[in-house]
Amino acid sequence: MYIILSFSLLVVVYVIIAYNRFVRQSFLVDEAWSGIDVQLKRRYDLVPSLIEIVKGYALHEQQTLQAVVDARNQAVSDSSQEGGVGSPQLVHNLKQLLVLSEAYPELRADENFRKLHGTLVEIEDELQYARRYYNGTVRDFNMAVLTFPNNLFASLFGFLKKDFFEVEFATERKNPDVSF
Repeated sequence: MYIILSFSLLVVVYVIIAYNRFVRQSFLVDEAWSGIDVQLKRRYDLVPSLIEIVKGYALHEQQTLQAVVDARNQAVSDSSQEGGVGSPQLVHNLKQLLVLSEAYPELRADENFRKLHGTLVEIEDELQYARRYYNGTVRDFNMAVLTFPNNLFASLFGFLKKDFFEVEFATERKNPDVSF
């Protein structure tokens, strides 16, 4: 009798501990995703300032600027239901804009542009860190959810495997093509 009661108590304690671990790791995944959203928002907010500074340089670049503006506006209209990954076209056009700046030394010498460029580089670094952190928390969560005997209780409580952050479009993996 005591053996059955002790075993039952151990199972209940294990289930409680496992449930709390799933909840804690799920919150970490959500927090990591929010870190990605914060960096995407910072990058998105920086685009208009970069555009204003670059507008004064070379008529030829109006197409690039217009492409950045259009991609930014498209990113606004896109639903956040797509995971807040950000517009691949916006990313491509921002890269084009930065490559373009290398062709104009006077633009690179502009103090405001240098500050904004530095901020954009910092944001991209933070975004990369946030993506790695998110994938790490997803890995830990998925390992907890999919390993035995946790998988028995995870499915019982509705904890399902989460997706890693991945590049959705092949164009995001390539360097931008810039032609003058």
